[in-house]
Amino acid sequence: MTTSITAPPTEGTPRITTYSRRHRWQVRLVAWLPVLATAGILVAMFVAGEILFGNFITPRLISSLLLDNAYLIVLAVGMTFVIITGGIDLSVGAVVAFSGILGAQLLHTGWPAYVVIPVMVLSGSVIGLVIGIMVQVFDIQPFIASLAAMFLARGLAYVVSLQSLPITDPTVLWLQSTRIKLGGGWYITPTVVLALLTVAVAFWVLHYTRFGRTVYAIGGNEQSARLMGLPVRRVRLAVNVISGTCAGVAGWIFASYTGSGYSLTGLGMELDAIAAVVIGGTVLTGGSGYVIGSLLGVMVYGLIEISITYIGVDSWWTKIVIGSLLLLFVVLQRFIVSRRRSR
Repeated sequence: MTTSITAPPTEGTPRITTYSRRHRWQVRLVAWLPVLATAGILVAMFVAGEILFGNFITPRLISSLLLDNAYLIVLAVGMTFVIITGGIDLSVGAVVAFSGILGAQLLHTGWPAYVVIPVMVLSGSVIGLVIGIMVQVFDIQPFIASLAAMFLARGLAYVVSLQSLPITDPTVLWLQSTRIKLGGGWYITPTVVLALLTVAVAFWVLHYTRFGRTVYAIGGNEQSARLMGLPVRRVRLAVNVISGTCAGVAGWIFASYTGSGYSLTGLGMELDAIAAVVIGGTVLTGGSGYVIGSLLGVMVYGLIEISITYIGVDSWWTKIVIGSLLLLFVVLQRFIVSRRRSR
């Protein structure tokens, strides 16, 4: 009969385990710090609005905030994927215009809505694929590739029509006109449901799939990701397709929101999306970011516009406030990156 003797744990083992857990918690806290800062700014803005204007925090205002910015939420989700990999997509505003005017033109020629809507979304996917091919196959910088795609999409929108085309198809307008009452003055529309569903799916993909982990790995260090055998080229291509698809969906939502398609739609919309993503805590150099933060960034952006309207000053003050917030969050990002390097 043999007696097994189990060596007692050394004195330092629990300390190492405790340190490892504490270190992981600190790393996660630092990563979520920009998102928490955005959430804090959003809460502070609501409180300040209630104090200054009274009856500011109402179900109607929050529902309207989501309704008016549903398209921007979808755009920000796609932009988050791209920026996490260390890229950029300047074409999304032009894609919104192209998909919207294309859909309006096809509806005017008699195409059914159940065909037009997929065509609108796929038009964005194709342009995203073109950007991905330029970046991965021809080794063109994402900034230049997406800039070229921006001119391409805007030119195609002009080719389709120079005039604003009204949309009267009830299937398309149903997205915006339908109000789903939640009680207590709360309501949402199918466009809001679609936007929030996009956020939920993107969150799951980024944090619970191998594809999402590869996205973060590429943004953190692309060379290391290649050495680990990760499918860098395929994932980068897919990320650009995701961004283009989100832009196509946003074009569909925006066309439903405005009830028309217009080739001049979306001028500067890509900058709005980038601003919302950065305010939401996604690091421009890649490797860190959350779609939840991008959602909060869009909410901050929309609430700034509403607050400017309440105050009664010129709308260009919105750009000044957004610019100030961008500077603040860029400084915060530099702080976070330096802390990570020191650790």
